[in-house]
Amino acid sequence: MEFKLYFALSFAMFMEYAIWGAWMPVLAARLLGPLKMTGKQTGWIYATFPIACIFMPLVSGQLADKYVNTELILAIAHLLGAVFMYLAVRQTKFKNLLVVMFLYSLCYCATLPLVNSLMFHHLGKVYETEDAVNAASANIFIWAPIGWALIAWSLTGWRWKFKTGEKGSDCLYLAAVLSAIMGVGCFLLPDTPPAGAGTTPIFDAMQMFGQGNFLIFVIVSMVFFGLMQFYFLGTAPFMQDRGIPAKNVPASMGIAQAVQAIATAVLMARLMDSIGIKWTLVVGGSCWFVLYIAYILQQPRWIIIACQPLHGLAYVLFVIVGQIFANGLASDEIRGSVQSLLFAATTGVGLFAGTQFAGVVMDKFRKEGKFQWRSIFYVPCAIALVGVLVFVFFLKA
Repeated sequence: MEFKLYFALSFAMFMEYAIWGAWMPVLAARLLGPLKMTGKQTGWIYATFPIACIFMPLVSGQLADKYVNTELILAIAHLLGAVFMYLAVRQTKFKNLLVVMFLYSLCYCATLPLVNSLMFHHLGKVYETEDAVNAASANIFIWAPIGWALIAWSLTGWRWKFKTGEKGSDCLYLAAVLSAIMGVGCFLLPDTPPAGAGTTPIFDAMQMFGQGNFLIFVIVSMVFFGLMQFYFLGTAPFMQDRGIPAKNVPASMGIAQAVQAIATAVLMARLMDSIGIKWTLVVGGSCWFVLYIAYILQQPRWIIIACQPLHGLAYVLFVIVGQIFANGLASDEIRGSVQSLLFAATTGVGLFAGTQFAGVVMDKFRKEGKFQWRSIFYVPCAIALVGVLVFVFFLKA
């Protein structure tokens, strides 16, 4: 692969996840803290993201497969996202912030599957075999956790120097700036025209639900994506309640992405080769199960930070391996739509249901303004165990 192509694909992957990582892990602390929102309201703010993911990836995937160059969709969506994220900084009322975050999510969620499909499209033109494409994709995917981790650590450094952690609006400013950079950079990505074959790529992609393994994979993935909301909504306030300063939270959570980068580079492909996709997915799901066990234990305090790598490992071995699995089942004509379908089901329906569920559970176990974290984390822990067992006994891959 030429360095120019590698740099372009790596830039897109890095920026896509740096934007996401700038706000999602730490915004809950601002909502539940300075803005005094309830767990249910926080859940709805976070729900704007998965609601948009239910249909925007399908729309953008259809456009990319049939009508518009992928890089142009990415550029326009991210530039609009920068505007909405800047407006979100100024919103302190629940209803106003809900509307602005939904508009932002419409833009950003349209781009998520397209970064993957653009990468797989160009790697498929360079390499002849699926194994070669998968190996090369690991060298691109590695920039997703690097982007997320570097932004988390940069935000922590900013908070140390300028003391902005208590208000928490700095994460939204950062996401707006990164979105603008990404939008401009997307105009320089390699030309990726629509394949143009067929009339309804998304309906062709939906036929994959007739394949048993794919159906089981998508259903269990939806469950695990829902459980991730306990991590995203709960971890930042959980850490602060356990005595970890707000300024240290982004860097502490960023450990997960550092481990994710290492695992993507040195573990993912080797594990798939040695134990196969099914057991790689089982290992990934089990990491989330163990993570929530550690959250239940809570003591000693360092265990909360020490277990953050488990989220990074889970993301690599479950989410990224799952994207590779889905890509291997898709033809080039429906590649964008298959990735979009997967994002709609998991990052859309799964995250939305998880957001609402997590918000309700957090409110239920909140007494006198304090969260009962042990009781809260028992819930995702038990469900994660069931999901892992379903893969063990029913997935055939």
